[in-house]
Amino acid sequence: MNLILFLIIGGVAGWLAGLIMKGRGFGVLANVGVGIVGSFLGGFVFRLLGLAAQGAVGELVTATVGAVLLLAIVSKIRKS
Repeated sequence: MNLILFLIIGGVAGWLAGLIMKGRGFGVLANVGVGIVGSFLGGFVFRLLGLAAQGAVGELVTATVGAVLLLAIVSKIRKS
């Protein structure tokens, strides 16, 4: 059950990151994948900063921050 919740939160985070980045997304399905990978990145960054997610909302925020960071990095690489 946790895996399904993880995938749902990652997917929603990718969708939100696509909306936040406005035009730097890669389509709905790719953004969902970015959200899932971004959730790992967000968790890593938050742990480095000494922050911890509490509950589903905290996990969604963490995953969204990670997805936005990942979209920003990927868009910079694509422009180069």
